[in-house]
Amino acid sequence: MNYKIINGSVSFGADTILEEINLEIKDKDKIAIVGRNGAGKSTLLNSIINNNMLEEGIGEEKFNIYKQGNPNIGYLKQINFENSNLTMLEEILKVYENIIKLEEKISELANKLQTSSDEYLIKQYTNSLEKFEMLDGYTYKKEYEIAIKKFGFSEEDKKKKINEFSGGQKTKIAFLKLLLSKPDILLLDEPTNHLDITAIEWLENYLKNYPKAVVIVSHDRMFLDRIVNKVYEIEYGKLTEYTGNYSEFEKQKRNNYEKQLKDYEYQQAEIKRLKAIADRFRYKPTKAKMALSKLKKIEQMVIIEEPNKYNLKTFHANFNIEVESGKMVLTAKNLEIGYDKPIQNVTFELYKGQKLGIIGENGIGKSTLLKTLNGNIQKFGGEFEYGYHVVKGYFDQQMEFLNIENTVFDEISNTFPNLTTTQIRNILGSFLFSGDEVFKKIKVLSGGEKGRLQLCKILKQGPNLLLLDEPTNHMDIVGKESLENILKEYKGTLIFVSHDRYFVNKIADSLLIFEKNKVTYFNGNYEEYTRKRMEQEEKINDQINKKETTNFTKKENSYFLNKEKSKIKNKISKIEREIEQKESEKNQIEKQMQDEENCTDYLKLKELQENLQKLNEEIENKMEEWESLNCELVELENK
Repeated sequence: MNYKIINGSVSFGADTILEEINLEIKDKDKIAIVGRNGAGKSTLLNSIINNNMLEEGIGEEKFNIYKQGNPNIGYLKQINFENSNLTMLEEILKVYENIIKLEEKISELANKLQTSSDEYLIKQYTNSLEKFEMLDGYTYKKEYEIAIKKFGFSEEDKKKKINEFSGGQKTKIAFLKLLLSKPDILLLDEPTNHLDITAIEWLENYLKNYPKAVVIVSHDRMFLDRIVNKVYEIEYGKLTEYTGNYSEFEKQKRNNYEKQLKDYEYQQAEIKRLKAIADRFRYKPTKAKMALSKLKKIEQMVIIEEPNKYNLKTFHANFNIEVESGKMVLTAKNLEIGYDKPIQNVTFELYKGQKLGIIGENGIGKSTLLKTLNGNIQKFGGEFEYGYHVVKGYFDQQMEFLNIENTVFDEISNTFPNLTTTQIRNILGSFLFSGDEVFKKIKVLSGGEKGRLQLCKILKQGPNLLLLDEPTNHMDIVGKESLENILKEYKGTLIFVSHDRYFVNKIADSLLIFEKNKVTYFNGNYEEYTRKRMEQEEKINDQINKKETTNFTKKENSYFLNKEKSKIKNKISKIEREIEQKESEKNQIEKQMQDEENCTDYLKLKELQENLQKLNEEIENKMEEWESLNCELVELENK
């Protein structure tokens, strides 16, 4: 499968959104589309589906759209269920109609074979089994069961009708169907939005092992780092390709910029020098020829363009804490939180300067804890107490504390009546509100603009304790990095809720992990927590696997052992071929070392010796691997 857009562009009316699109999607590619908010990322996804949006770009190549294999493209654009009276499970199972029909056929053939030994039936049965295995028939039930669970749905939810779910839940169901249907090209626009960390981690692993191509628009850096092998950046209307994950893209972009800038500056200095010589000697008869040659040299140069500066326009803040808090900032003991009834019991202590991240599934009390600590809702039981001189600042992800009828200017002016107009404009300017934008009513602002305005209000108040509920929602990557820098430099204490693992890992030095009916405190960052959790999961999985293995029937156990033995034998054969190849390379190097020409060339001998040593190490490692696999094979054969 191959899909290409060559020198395309997209315009709406007189406005050109993307002026030069050169994009290639190959089979099994994992691609990220990155860029600032409003750069045209979603527009690009739409143009991949609807080629009528595309026209000729400004590049030199001829505009063309090339599709090999007529790929099936999957994109969650709108939710459309044909029959809302179906249960969630019935809707999901539509994806597996072919497998289910084949499963029924196999069952029917197996019943017939109990009373018949007809060769045609046996052949049909064998062919059906092979096709069933090829379609992952043995794992499809486990696949959708895990997906349903990881997306936060319960056993009871599977039996509920589609029309009984909320809009957000319907979106999740449609998303699940799209993933499990496995199109040739899977287009995902901000797939981690509104997913908790558990669901994000499952989705991450699913996409990493997805057998076909994936194109992702996302601001989740850890998500992109762990999945993609190619990045296309949209900047100044142009698409630029980078190889590697998101971190590699950032490194390459920085290196490319620095190199081009250095080359540009060197060339400009050289042009200036040549022009100066030409100007100095062009009117001297004895030097005129030489002066003209300098001008000719400039004409023959391939001019290097000055590189575009990074589009790093973002908000910033320099704010001071008005009052220092005491050492103990907050204690919570058996604090029961909830709305209609208690849903969690929380105990922890928070010290001055600590940065506590709250993570966990959706709907189990994370935001409720912050609302309780801020006094927006009442506790059900237990206690919490703030220390001396604690001044809070609360960021609400629902933006409930903004008066939507106010203008941006009025919101700051009413909060800080002592500030002059110039001071207000300067503060708003640092949060990207300039010119007439300060007179926009809050009700017409985007989610990102409302978030910046709320942060502006909170930080200007100079609190020594920040309670932040999903502060990075609606922010692009540059905005997130800016907030990270602000919070890292913040000298006060911080409690925040976030599903952005990269952000959590950068900021938090301790964690509150919310699970159903359980809250656990962890003294360490997200990376340390993940490592410990994975170690625990591996132990549990080992125990489960041992238990499942002992419960196999003789037939299943025999099948399993034969399959494992076959895998190991294939690995052994592959290693033997690799060792043979390396031995051949080793012999060639040894011959080269004996050549008279090389015997007197110290540098060549040194290079050959290093290569020989490297090959010996590789052969030794392969031999160890070969021995280990043979031991495994002997153990399996003994079983």
